[in-house]
Amino acid sequence: MQYQCYSALTINLSITKPVQSNKSTKLKLVPLDQEQLQHAFAAFTEASEQLSGAYQELQHKVDQLTRELALANGELHRQLGEKEDLSQKLSLLLNALPGGVIALDSQECIEQINPAATLILGKSLLGLSWQRIIAERLMPTAIANEWNLQQIGMSCQRRIRVGSSPADSAGRRILLVNDITEAYAIQEQVKRNQRLTAMGEMAANLAHQIRTPLSTALLYASHLGNNALNPNERQKFATKTIERLHHLEHLTNNMLRFVKGETTQLEQVFLQALFADLRLVIEPQMARLGLKFTIDDNSQGISLYTDHKALCGALTNLLENAIHVSNAGDEITLTCDLIERDVIFKVADNGPGIHMDVQERLFEPFFTTRSEGTGLGLAIVRGIIQAMGGSVQVNSIPNIGSEFIIRLPSTQLT
Repeated sequence: MQYQCYSALTINLSITKPVQSNKSTKLKLVPLDQEQLQHAFAAFTEASEQLSGAYQELQHKVDQLTRELALANGELHRQLGEKEDLSQKLSLLLNALPGGVIALDSQECIEQINPAATLILGKSLLGLSWQRIIAERLMPTAIANEWNLQQIGMSCQRRIRVGSSPADSAGRRILLVNDITEAYAIQEQVKRNQRLTAMGEMAANLAHQIRTPLSTALLYASHLGNNALNPNERQKFATKTIERLHHLEHLTNNMLRFVKGETTQLEQVFLQALFADLRLVIEPQMARLGLKFTIDDNSQGISLYTDHKALCGALTNLLENAIHVSNAGDEITLTCDLIERDVIFKVADNGPGIHMDVQERLFEPFFTTRSEGTGLGLAIVRGIIQAMGGSVQVNSIPNIGSEFIIRLPSTQLT
């Protein structure tokens, strides 16, 4: 049985043309043949299959992306859990550390602090500027990165050491705060014991050094009791007796200073005033011996926060040593320079110089090349400068002269 089909499609199937009439416009359907209809169904079927394939491929992609998203989400949850666990462990570790830890932001303000640091420095530190903490609670010492901590209501002064990590790209850094009060006390006790041990080992040498001027003083003093002496001779023996007694006093003071160490009294020391004091003390001695004294001050008017008396004593000791090895007409120079913000003092003479084997032992306690020397002068100088966080060394060439160099760190600049 054959069916006759009609269609209103205009795409390669048939064409509909409106037929005009007097009463109304009617659409006339043009019959399609079977071949055209088959082609149309084939094209439709092919398009449907393509659309179905594209939909299935899209559905496959969606399923694949859903699985990948689920895996990524699970991995993120796992990483987040690990980070939370690590954060908790770090927090526990930070709280359990015996040393203080302070985290500073880019503005040098405290953004995190552990209990140990709070116990050392006190409460209410979060959000405060580290520079404010230094100004209100810390006092600098002669040693870099070490501070004396002043706390209200505390009878004893605490000593702390503050270390710093390098700043990161954002300008943040970590401070490590340790209470070294007990360790510092033990260290001072060890130093004192070492000095006492060294003194005990050289007791015989010291006894010999003291016995000679003491015997001389007694001899001169015995002459004073002779009524036959005229006033001039009596005055001469009295003067010699006093000189020997002064020498004994000098020996005793050096021994006490070496055994006890120097008591640090920190204050602001203007170097220009320090050099003026040295000139008043040393220049008359040099003028009497025909020596020329020159001070080359390149300190640019700076000041140091240090022990004025101890630093002046160390420089005086070096200048007196230079006087002992110089002859009339020689020149002794005291120079002060700033090198990389460190303060450099140099005491130079053009005396006989020091041989290398002697240079290696110069700073040993009780080592001396002078018959009336105690061997403690340079040892005391080294102890003073090391207590200030500095160093002292000697450069000497035989028959040309010697130069003693003191370097103090820039942390003492004020």
